[in-house]
Amino acid sequence: MPDLLPLTCVIVDDNEMSRLALEHFVALTPGLELAATLPDGLTALQFLQTHPPIDLLLLDIEMPNLTGLELIRILSQPLPAIVLVTSHHNFAAEAFELPVADYLVKPVDYARFLQAVKQVRALRPRPAPALPLRMENSNVFARVNGKLVRINFDDVYYIEAMSTYSVLVTATHKHIVHVTLKNLEERLPFSHFVRVHRSYIVNTRRIDAIDDHQLTLGPYTVPVGKLHKAELMRRLAPL
Repeated sequence: MPDLLPLTCVIVDDNEMSRLALEHFVALTPGLELAATLPDGLTALQFLQTHPPIDLLLLDIEMPNLTGLELIRILSQPLPAIVLVTSHHNFAAEAFELPVADYLVKPVDYARFLQAVKQVRALRPRPAPALPLRMENSNVFARVNGKLVRINFDDVYYIEAMSTYSVLVTATHKHIVHVTLKNLEERLPFSHFVRVHRSYIVNTRRIDAIDDHQLTLGPYTVPVGKLHKAELMRRLAPL
């Protein structure tokens, strides 16, 4: 599988043979880590409420005292990815109303199990790529040309998008870092940096003048997009 980020999983089934079969499949599958194998819904409820969150719940539907569907309704949000395991081809209508990633029909074969895991991975939010920047107050250590360079963000006039890179522009340098402008915007902890154009973020403390379509920042001019101007003016209002 291309994405092998580890998934912690719990098996819940009142049938011992079904549990053993699923345990075997988990052991065969790269990237799956078995956190527990539990014999009924009540035991599963207690486990899930008292242990760290898991990524995948392999859950039987028909169990005494607390069914799989009832367990899903009781569990606190956010739910793990859930794959229901059942002996019946015709699921109850209520099962289709629940947030379930896939359904496996017993006896489960390994190929079908892998398909379910693939479906879970496809639905799983992917972590944002690591940012090649390390923040320390107003200083940033940016990886530029293979080495870490200290950049004081107070000196940055604006940041410009350049394909999958961003250019941090100061009075004397243009530092190119391998991170998209969107990711940079999401990660910057500085409230005085504002998106003013699809390709530009500016340091509002460096703005010298504003006209209808552009900003003056020291020796530089930067365009202002129509969709961003209202937010820029709102952010500048207290100044």
